[in-house]
Amino acid sequence: MSDNVAPSSDLRQELEVMKRERQSHLRRLKELNNIGISLSTEKDPVKLLNMILQKSRELTSADAGSLYLVEGDEEIGRRLRFKILQNDSVEMHYEEFIMAITKTSIAGYVAITGKALTLPDVYQISSDSEFRFNRHVDEATGYRSTSMLAVPMKNPKGEILGIIQLINRKRDTSAKLTRENFHEFVEPFSENDEEIISSLASQAAVALQNSILMKSIERLFEGFVTAAVTAIESRDPTTSGHSFRVADLTVGLAELVDRVDLGKFAEVRFTGEQIQELKYAALLHDFGKVGVRENVLVKAKKLYPLQMDLIRQRFEYLKAAWEAEYYKSKLNLLMTEGLENYRVETEDLEKQFRARIESLEDYWNFIHASNEPTVLPQGNFEKLLRIASDVHLVPPGSVKPLLEPEEVQLLSIRKGSLNDRERIEIESHVTHTFLFLSKIPWTSELKRIPRIAYGHHEKLDGSGYPNRLKAEDIPVQTRIMTISDIYDALTASDRPYKRAVQPERALDIISEEVKKSQLDADLFEIFTEGKVYLRTAGQS
Repeated sequence: MSDNVAPSSDLRQELEVMKRERQSHLRRLKELNNIGISLSTEKDPVKLLNMILQKSRELTSADAGSLYLVEGDEEIGRRLRFKILQNDSVEMHYEEFIMAITKTSIAGYVAITGKALTLPDVYQISSDSEFRFNRHVDEATGYRSTSMLAVPMKNPKGEILGIIQLINRKRDTSAKLTRENFHEFVEPFSENDEEIISSLASQAAVALQNSILMKSIERLFEGFVTAAVTAIESRDPTTSGHSFRVADLTVGLAELVDRVDLGKFAEVRFTGEQIQELKYAALLHDFGKVGVRENVLVKAKKLYPLQMDLIRQRFEYLKAAWEAEYYKSKLNLLMTEGLENYRVETEDLEKQFRARIESLEDYWNFIHASNEPTVLPQGNFEKLLRIASDVHLVPPGSVKPLLEPEEVQLLSIRKGSLNDRERIEIESHVTHTFLFLSKIPWTSELKRIPRIAYGHHEKLDGSGYPNRLKAEDIPVQTRIMTISDIYDALTASDRPYKRAVQPERALDIISEEVKKSQLDADLFEIFTEGKVYLRTAGQS
């Protein structure tokens, strides 16, 4: 044939068909590539599974489809979970269910063999086939399944994670299928369909495995955080549950802030990842207490139990010593003065003895009361010094004072149970928290956890600790946590060094700090008007 001879009509048609097929194939490959990118960015497992099935249907013009997941392992047994169902022609309500993996079902056969199945008509499956089509859904809904493509979702190791099952390839994607028109619109799935969906299934398996791994890592981290908080609170049982309650209040307040449309927080919005970040920061805000000595951490009174026990023993000794001195003096009188003068003289001795014992009991009761972590009246300090210097109650031969200088110092603590050195040590837990959390290689979504937790004792006016930060340097997440932390500390009923206050009183106390510009007024307003504090009612 001459080069100048025009191609025949049949050849032109054939070339045109090949051109269209090539363009269609390239278009589908491009779509497949775009789908792969979308699958790799979706982290929510449920959304991911729906996307996998939806995109598979779009690529093959499938009217309906379902997706099964393979669960379990060789040790406990493998099974199929019916997870997703989609249908453009019939509205179907379904529930997840579990089925055994056997070759008698189409999905089970594909899961066992790892081979795709392309079926022109599921009602015409050969009688000698190992699998059968379950007509139950069709009979219940009036739908008519015809052509089917079932493809395994294999990861790079060859493990089957699930089955994509596509139903009824349509010539016209806009058509609604009925039992009357399915012959007109339904056609078999092609080899090209099987090839493209097998490729998509492989990408889907990788995305699904990554999603499962991510969720597994999240559960692992959640478990670590829970275990860490439990370990902290086991060192100080008096604060048990505090971190969990603070996290609950903090998340509740943050969620309300996220919905505010007016005021200075109108533009503040928190993503799901930021809420999770704030939750973890709240849970771990007291983790630095692992670096505080346990006797300081759990100190409930001004004196340590051993110190108080030594004072008690000292006073018991003093009473016994004065009693011995009293009987010794009586015996001397009896020996030197005779019985007649003995009765007269012993009255004075007894009065003296009783006065000493009463003074010792009064001093002991005062010491016992001063040991409580309450605010002391101003005159109490002078009386403590008077007790320490009272030599008249020191029996002959004794060189120890009634109170040692360190004991006087501790009992003179104006408020609470800690002296300056101990308070600094307790306050250092914030820095310990920051240093510990900074050692963790956080993901980009959680990288602000150390800074958020670091400032939970800072005040807007710079009077907080440890860095005396001012308002502009304190993140809004930290401000949220601070209000939650103070509220729970005030209302907690498990603190031996203070009584729990009622919620109304706690809100009044926080309100006073707000008026002093120490806490965020707008956040406190949201906290109170939104009744966030009710989230932990009855938990402490």
